[in-house]
Amino acid sequence: MSDLLFARSQMAMSLAFHIVFAVVGIGMPALMVIAEWRWLRTRDPVLLELAKRWAKGTAILFAVGAVSGTVLSFELGLLWPTFMEHAGAIIGMPFSLEGFAFFTEAIFLGIYLYAWKRIPPRAHFAAGVVVAVSGALSGAFVVCANAWMNAPAGFELVNGEIVNVDPVAAMFNDAAGPQVVHMTLAAFAATGFAVAGVHAYALWRGTLHRAFHRAALQIALTIGLPAAVLQPLSGDWSARDVAKRQPIKLAAMEGHLRTGPASFVIGGWPNATTLEHTGAIEIPGALSLLLHGDRRAVVQGIDSVTPEDRPPLAIVHLAFQIMVACGTVMATLALFGAWRWWQRRRGRGVALPDDRRFLLALVMAAPLGFIALEAGWTVTEVGRQPWIVQGVMRTAEAVTPMPGLGITFALFSVLYIGLAIAVVFLLWRQILKTGVTLIPLGVTSELPIPSRVTGAVPAPKS
Repeated sequence: MSDLLFARSQMAMSLAFHIVFAVVGIGMPALMVIAEWRWLRTRDPVLLELAKRWAKGTAILFAVGAVSGTVLSFELGLLWPTFMEHAGAIIGMPFSLEGFAFFTEAIFLGIYLYAWKRIPPRAHFAAGVVVAVSGALSGAFVVCANAWMNAPAGFELVNGEIVNVDPVAAMFNDAAGPQVVHMTLAAFAATGFAVAGVHAYALWRGTLHRAFHRAALQIALTIGLPAAVLQPLSGDWSARDVAKRQPIKLAAMEGHLRTGPASFVIGGWPNATTLEHTGAIEIPGALSLLLHGDRRAVVQGIDSVTPEDRPPLAIVHLAFQIMVACGTVMATLALFGAWRWWQRRRGRGVALPDDRRFLLALVMAAPLGFIALEAGWTVTEVGRQPWIVQGVMRTAEAVTPMPGLGITFALFSVLYIGLAIAVVFLLWRQILKTGVTLIPLGVTSELPIPSRVTGAVPAPKS
């Protein structure tokens, strides 16, 4: 492997690891805030326990996300110094705002965790709202910076020098809107389905504390199902933007190899040398119809640029197909769940938490949001190659001249493996191992859960 490939691989691994925690930092605060809001309205101790449990999980994942995000910020300067030298002044604004949002989230998350009995309930709820809003804004600011790499704006290039920088125009570039909406919905859908899958599994197995898991499932579906339904619409908006600004990326995504009327390609493996598909199902003219409303409309293909200007076709096309497949399954399951909920409202059928087939489907769909997320970022980043800034700077021009990047790649791989093990252990120890403890109103002591062996409940602590 060349140093360029090592640098790209290290950045890809870092992003793939960090994006999981960034997404959870957007979705989980919304879940815990909804749980507390419902507790304020009903005073149901189950909802209070749920909010506290989700707050613990949010804190653990937030801490690991902070570590991996800090590593990423160093990697930008160490691995891509030429990029930061030229682009730092342009995209510095969204990164600075992301820092403010991050620290705001950290401060109010601390208040949320440790001030349950120190501030009024409504003030505590307001702190949770700040955590949720700042988490979403933090993700949006970072996506704005990434969108600039796909649709550079806010500067002029004169004799190879960047002049007349407008950071506001750079942050609110033409690709920012579609990418921010698509990413935010992906965060809610992925987190909602993952959390729903965990509690659906508990209900499906028939474990204790059904009220706890039913409440958790209902809140998770409140977040996950609408986001999954809206996600294909935002995906269409994003794809149309890509077709206008990055036609070669779209051609790689869709497997459109030769310029002309474009078919909708399902599956298959594109050959970068012969520009032919193997094992694909094609719907003639469907892509042209989706993009331009005309089955005979000409769409730019991969063959319109030289081989050195093409992204890796197979990787981009496969990742796009995985993302679309996962999103389609989630949207279909969301529509089915909405239909069953509507039926239940009319007095037909059973409630969703009691439908064992629906619970099993949620369990199987639990990882799909994060799989789609990783595949989507692969499409975004690999599909832009060989450019680090579309049409302005090539990735090979931005990499550090420092040799021996294979060593840092190995060291960072060990770091991320260690962090992953730590996350699993902490979540298991702090949230899963301890079971569910409900605290009724007016009782200050914690009630131990029933024994899994005898079912006996020990006397409460004084």
